Amino acid sequence: MNDGGIRLVVVDDHTLFRRGLVSLLEDMPEFHVVGEASDGIQALEVVAAHNPDLVLLDVNMPGMDGIETVQALRQRKIKAHILMLTISQGDADLLGAIRAGADGYLLKNTEPEDLRKALIRVAEGKGVLSPEVTAQVMRAAMQTANPAQPGLSDREMEVLRCLATGLTTHQISRDLFISENTVKTHVRHILEKMEAENRVEAVGKAMKMGLIRSQQ
Repeated sequence: MNDGGIRLVVVDDHTLFRRGLVSLLEDMPEFHVVGEASDGIQALEVVAAHNPDLVLLDVNMPGMDGIETVQALRQRKIKAHILMLTISQGDADLLGAIRAGADGYLLKNTEPEDLRKALIRVAEGKGVLSPEVTAQVMRAAMQTANPAQPGLSDREMEVLRCLATGLTTHQISRDLFISENTVKTHVRHILEKMEAENRVEAVGKAMKMGLIRSQQ
């Protein structure tokens, strides 16, 4: 942070929301928006070019999503603080963002004054969470003491069973009557929750935990 205020980059794929957010922030004397981006790839370029104090980042975006963007920023040793601002209250998005290195997680229904306070807090190196998601983080912290309970949803368990039988993304999509993109999203969430690098490792861990039976 400098005497010109907290320098921000705003990243959101919805143009109307992003422009409205930028306008709101520019009306607050504590902040100076130095750049905007509509996706993760563009965000990396804008952050590198402007070296902001803080990145305000959506989770669900096309191409490189918010979690992948956080990971990429941290891998590049970007010093900026990162605050997620999203509609998603899903465990995988919330915990994935925090594990990737986000400094806070707010929902888009946050009141402007609460957003202002949260941004200042994150810029000072402190973490923030929307009240609606605090319980989820507490639950996840309790589950770390019991790794045999990864917290998969019913649909994720269905996809995991399909993975165990060797089905492809297309075949799972067909059998469960969901889109291939939805299958990919479920698989990503399964890998995050199982702390697995790939599908094979996730299936292996699930078998050891007794979540699924061997298909042999």
